[in-house]
Amino acid sequence: MDPVDLALMLLRLAVGGTMIAHGVNHWRGGGKIAGTAGWFESLGLRHGTLQAWASVVTEIGAGVLLILGLITPLAAAGVVAVMLVAALLAHRPNGFFIFKDGWEYVMILAVVAVVLGVTGPGTISLDAALDIVYDGWIGGAVALGAGVLGTALLLAAFWRPQRQDGAPEDTEDTEDTEDTEDTEEPAPEV
Repeated sequence: MDPVDLALMLLRLAVGGTMIAHGVNHWRGGGKIAGTAGWFESLGLRHGTLQAWASVVTEIGAGVLLILGLITPLAAAGVVAVMLVAALLAHRPNGFFIFKDGWEYVMILAVVAVVLGVTGPGTISLDAALDIVYDGWIGGAVALGAGVLGTALLLAAFWRPQRQDGAPEDTEDTEDTEDTEDTEEPAPEV
């Protein structure tokens, strides 16, 4: 057995298993889907329950696909997307280090996923058995590009962060300032 193929399989097992654990935790852990939905909403994502289920399906699905070594670049893109959303919304304000709840950990998972897209899954994989390995620049571009695109689309469609006063940033003032100026009493002259 080639040591590089064994190393790639171990890497896929580690990242895939970690992603499955994340997905199961969002689904069944602590606050279950309702708790995950509330947490996502607190990060500014609309439709928290939809976001929670999307996260669970993406994390578990990408994890299973990585473990199997099946459509590896797309599985890696799922990891990149989930970790990029986590980095931007949950961890970015806390700086780099994980011990301060920073983005260090999610960055490493995303980078490893891109690397798996570039290297491919190795010969101990369903991709190799089915002769559908896409690696190199194409695999890396799919892993990174689809992950970043998925993140951008999700944020554009669902992210509405709160302003300091608690109102969503995309709400407009419903008060018509011109009308209120016309109805106000003029200030007395002194």
